[in-house]
Amino acid sequence: MPEPILYVAVTNHGFGHATRTASVVAEIQRQCPDIRIIITTTAPRWLLESYIEGDFVHRPRAFDLGVVQSDSITMDKAATLEKLNHIRERARATIASEVTFLKQNRVGLILGDIPPLLPPMARAAGIPCWMMSNFGWDFIYRDWGEEFYGIADWIGECFGQCDRLFRLPFHEPMSAFPHIEDIGLTGGSPRHSAEEIRQLFDLQTPLEKTVLLTFGGLGLAEIPYQGLTQFPDWQFITFDQDAPELPNLLKVKTRFGSKYRPVDVMPVCGRVVSKPGYGTFSEACRTNTPLVTLTRRDFAEAQVLIDGVCDLLPHQILEPHEFYQANWEFLHEPLTSPRHPNSVTCDGNEAIARAVIDYLMP
Repeated sequence: MPEPILYVAVTNHGFGHATRTASVVAEIQRQCPDIRIIITTTAPRWLLESYIEGDFVHRPRAFDLGVVQSDSITMDKAATLEKLNHIRERARATIASEVTFLKQNRVGLILGDIPPLLPPMARAAGIPCWMMSNFGWDFIYRDWGEEFYGIADWIGECFGQCDRLFRLPFHEPMSAFPHIEDIGLTGGSPRHSAEEIRQLFDLQTPLEKTVLLTFGGLGLAEIPYQGLTQFPDWQFITFDQDAPELPNLLKVKTRFGSKYRPVDVMPVCGRVVSKPGYGTFSEACRTNTPLVTLTRRDFAEAQVLIDGVCDLLPHQILEPHEFYQANWEFLHEPLTSPRHPNSVTCDGNEAIARAVIDYLMP
């Protein structure tokens, strides 16, 4: 019997899509190590390996763009549109090239999060295409106005060729997809107990005064770290290697390398301070860690995410000026209770893994 091969492609945008997809791949490998995995993404291998313990083929290639950004908030819409038009113009050649690769490698199933070219590519190769996401790029671009309508329509047509969508929580309607299956939250789980992390990191502060600062793979420009000096008896944790050296700021990567992930330290934190992003929001929900998030008015997914977190977690919603002011008074304010706690399940990794295994290993 030929070796079952799963081809996974991840959108070229930040780290959140890569980590949530890697969490699913890790679960597939846990349940069925006989499936060979090919992951096509420009996300760095070290990031994938922080979630995936087994072997996989890493194919560094991008089929889409996401958004041109200088950090996790600041977007260049004009440059984004220019690059999107270039991707559209070259779509036929890109598809033809990858179809050759898919056939040569005897791929049995394609899973995407969530490059628009993937469904037409799969159809050209004669391979089923499943996708997973809480939004489609047509939703993001259409919100930016009339000059993006043509691109949004084209992306919707691509998504219309998808055979099966696993729609994650915190989602927009995703009406371009013909076959939708709602599932639970995906993402990583802590690899250590809270007590182990407290000992490893030598954390002395109580839970309510321990704060994780995490702003995605691109980070934020000019994070106002000076505000931390107002809280000498608090402990702040960051994965930002460029953060300043402060007595109450633990720089995880500087001290411990890439072994640990934000989800690993969430259980020892009284709150996570973040920007809107599915990966962080989902893992905060999966670890039941209260969340403080900035708003993001020019990215349509952000409000959908914020609405979802308001349902599930103790939370605080910050306008950017509240975050960028130096005194960080928001840390002294009480969190708002969730509206509908426990209304979403956390079994998304397992649901997708079971479906993939059932298909490839009947």
